[in-house]
Amino acid sequence: MGKLSWKTCLQVGVTLFLLYIAIDRWRAVVALFELLLGACTPLLIGLSLAYVVNILMSRYERWFFPHAGAGSALARLRRPVCMAAALLSLVALLSLVIWLVVPELISCVSLLISEIPKALQRLVQSEWLARLLPADITRRLLAVDWSATVEKLVEVVTSGIGSALNTVISAVTTVFSTVVTVVLSVVFAVSFLLAKETLLRQTRRLLHHYLPARAEGRVLHALTVLNDCFHRFIVGQCTEALILGCLCTGGMLLFRLPYAAMIGAFIGFTALIPVAGAYIGAFTGAIMIVTASPVKALLFLVFIVVLQQLEGNLIYPRVVGRSIGLPSYIVLAAVLVGGGLFGVPGMLFGVPTAAALYRLLRENLQKREAKEAAAQKSEGEGLV
Repeated sequence: MGKLSWKTCLQVGVTLFLLYIAIDRWRAVVALFELLLGACTPLLIGLSLAYVVNILMSRYERWFFPHAGAGSALARLRRPVCMAAALLSLVALLSLVIWLVVPELISCVSLLISEIPKALQRLVQSEWLARLLPADITRRLLAVDWSATVEKLVEVVTSGIGSALNTVISAVTTVFSTVVTVVLSVVFAVSFLLAKETLLRQTRRLLHHYLPARAEGRVLHALTVLNDCFHRFIVGQCTEALILGCLCTGGMLLFRLPYAAMIGAFIGFTALIPVAGAYIGAFTGAIMIVTASPVKALLFLVFIVVLQQLEGNLIYPRVVGRSIGLPSYIVLAAVLVGGGLFGVPGMLFGVPTAAALYRLLRENLQKREAKEAAAQKSEGEGLV
């Protein structure tokens, strides 16, 4: 056995000490991690925004005078012009969805709240409920002012339990913090996009100088697979959401269902969330249509079920399924696990992350099986 060097002993000692601190002061470690994550939130959001914008910006750069010389004015303008066009495209798309959905959603919720007392009053006065409940309970229900009760319930839900001053302070603080986070995220995203080639080159230099050659190759390959899976997923999911939104709008116009454009845009937007997004859109659309006609709401649900079957069996496998190369049960598991851990962002990032891990694991298994087959073949040739 070789002698242990002092560096190895130091590394083992430091590792054991850090492990002891992490176990003995677990709550403090978690609090420190949450603090660091909160501080890095604008940076992480900026990286995510830059990655999404870069997909659209790269497309625009292929169209914006692609044959201009390297040192020409058009070539120098290509990056800022295409980046601004990509950002404006995303802002315009999001503004269009908000403009179509939010006003109608607010009016439908207000109409639904105003209709709830009347529906409850009719329910209490119905004969079948009188036969079902005792007479004293029926009299008490008839004596209830349902309009005032619903108004008090809505007031409690909207105002909360805290005082008005605390609510206002909390709201102002939240809005200010959100605005600062959004501004910093956009600044980080713009900085990343303007210097993406420099950042990639510096990252490669760091990996080359601080990692062994074999580890460097593995890390670069893993990053390449991860980038490919995320790129394919984002493009495929956006294409699928656009197709689904257009089909939903066209079908609702064909069947003369209300709020066709608004619900189609909302379902297309929620379809960006794998698996769960369609159900969120269908549930919200049904609630909105029921304010106009319960029968049409039922027809809408039947239409959405048929459309989901068409989308799940024909559109999604061709547009998204082939691009990420994941079986359906792994997609569902990735959405459930990602959503349980990180909410909606976990649902969005869970599927491409699972696709990258699935591809890396499959490649590793194929290499191992090839080595085993080669070893068995050489042993067989040696016996002969």
